[in-house]
Amino acid sequence: MKMYWVKTRWFIKKIFSRFVWDMGNIPNTVYLTFDDGPTPEVTEWVLSVLKEHDIKATFFCIGNNIEKHPDIFKKVIEEGHTIANHTFNHLNGWNTDNQKYFENVDKTERIITQYYSSFKDNKLFRPPYGKMKSSQAKEVLKKGYKIIMWDVLSADFDKTITPEKCLSNVTKNTRNGSIIIFHDSVKAYPNLKHALPSSIKYLKENGFTFATVR
Repeated sequence: MKMYWVKTRWFIKKIFSRFVWDMGNIPNTVYLTFDDGPTPEVTEWVLSVLKEHDIKATFFCIGNNIEKHPDIFKKVIEEGHTIANHTFNHLNGWNTDNQKYFENVDKTERIITQYYSSFKDNKLFRPPYGKMKSSQAKEVLKKGYKIIMWDVLSADFDKTITPEKCLSNVTKNTRNGSIIIFHDSVKAYPNLKHALPSSIKYLKENGFTFATVR
């Protein structure tokens, strides 16, 4: 059985206060984020949905995927979205030697900045699985990153839930300033296809606008 919180609890945010869990009580504004791309077809579909609704989002990209799919990555940039670091190999920090972890982060930064020079002005990092050691977090912060977590987890990656449940995870838990996670990955795509456009429609109808994480 998979264990995760759809809505991040207040005490988690307080304990791990060095991390950014939401953007504060900003009226009628939410923040769409996408992990694990760029992925052929899936990322391109996400971009088409965002473009249709004139929404800019934040993409936490895996360095290895950028290397394999540079044209898709460049399209994300060209369409005005914000790029962030999600390690090169989607590493679980709890199970990874610190030096290897930092090298993975640095390698991805070098790849990102080849295409996205403004990255240095807004260095964002999200640990895969939300898991990193305190020592890793301390060093990543020293490198000038903001560590971005989430307020609402769509759980689109979970193959045991329905697309409707994925949608309700978002619509029932989003508040002013929420950072929402979706995944532009093959595994998430069956849920994402329904949940993303329907979530956008619901949030717009309820007066929300969309911004990128900074």
